[in-house]
Amino acid sequence: MNKYITSDYVVSALANLPQLVFEVTDACNLRCKYCAYGEFYEDYDCRENKMLSTEKAIRLIDYLVEYWNSNLNTSADKNIMISFYGGEPLLNFPFIEAVVKHIRNNVHCPHRRFSFSMTTNAILLHKYMDFLQENNFHLLVSLDGNKENDEYRMDKVGHSSFERVVTNVDMLRDKYPDYFLRYVNFNAVLHNRNSVESIYRFFKEKYDKIPRIGELNNVGIRKDKLEEFNRTYKNSQESLQQAEHYEEIERDMFMNAGNYRNLTLFLHQYSGFVYRDYTDLLYDKKEAKSVPTGTCFPFSKKMFVTVNSKILPCERIGHQFALGRIGKTEIELNPEWIADKYNDYYARMESQCNRCKNKKACIQCLFNLKDIESKPVCFGYMNDKDFNNYVNQQMHFLEQNPEAYQKIMKEVIVW
Repeated sequence: MNKYITSDYVVSALANLPQLVFEVTDACNLRCKYCAYGEFYEDYDCRENKMLSTEKAIRLIDYLVEYWNSNLNTSADKNIMISFYGGEPLLNFPFIEAVVKHIRNNVHCPHRRFSFSMTTNAILLHKYMDFLQENNFHLLVSLDGNKENDEYRMDKVGHSSFERVVTNVDMLRDKYPDYFLRYVNFNAVLHNRNSVESIYRFFKEKYDKIPRIGELNNVGIRKDKLEEFNRTYKNSQESLQQAEHYEEIERDMFMNAGNYRNLTLFLHQYSGFVYRDYTDLLYDKKEAKSVPTGTCFPFSKKMFVTVNSKILPCERIGHQFALGRIGKTEIELNPEWIADKYNDYYARMESQCNRCKNKKACIQCLFNLKDIESKPVCFGYMNDKDFNNYVNQQMHFLEQNPEAYQKIMKEVIVW
């Protein structure tokens, strides 16, 4: 079996970890119909209104500090983002407060700096906005647009959350306008009760913000909910193209729009004019071995810790793919086992990926493939005809948007 990564790589990734995400609690004060931990899905641990142990979180941070202070830390970006996720993280505010205090007062990393972020539904924002502002939290507020757009975001008795969320967000904007401008943004989920245009218009007109717009996750769907899921799901690119002034909206959204993300990946991988570092500049790319799929290497982008103390490479994959856990007395994380696990998955995809014409710009995550443990099939596979169509689409978009090349090459450093 080919070894695409080694335990040394995993250790190096830990030393240069850019983001540590804690699932603060699996409890939530809303019951959104399409929630990734809701009725459509089956690939997550049972929700039991748990709170993540502060002691365990601090033990993990102190464990990682040894890596961050080692000579393996070669990251050009010295910032580590400590992020809080849920459930609704503000339901366990004492945890957040304790972790921030520990980072501020007890973590000694002379060559690193720390910042904080949170994804929140903003129901409790009025209680804790002073603390968030004082600590310069990067805040991502979940809201799907106007009141009609936001109908799926209900509380546990079926009441709309829209008025409460907007009231709190408006309060934050009025009390801390500079903080709101620099640190607050919005995340909207696209579904059959909104559209890219309606979401864009709402946030642009009310807050002068360009929101992130995400599609429903189509992995891990319960079979008995598949038909209802398909009725709820909406494709973002199709929705954007239905907008009256979709080209204007697309340009304004920039990297929040699918065509710009696709073109950026294409230019970064195929233009020959993008170099991530000096090694990339000097090394002969023709001799470089291509790694199967577009899966992020373990901990190269983040580490995600579930409320049940499982350690995963990110929050977007099933909890059955945990790479370790925070035990009762120690951190159970074996770099050699992790490397072997990834190499085993890569081996399962090797044949398909070697034949794929778009393997350099693949965005398929291993952990979102069906039957990864047996006979996985990648539905993003491209033959010659598919790849030619893909290239033509990028060239056509460049012809229609000649300013896109310069904007991407100048403004998008890493994507």
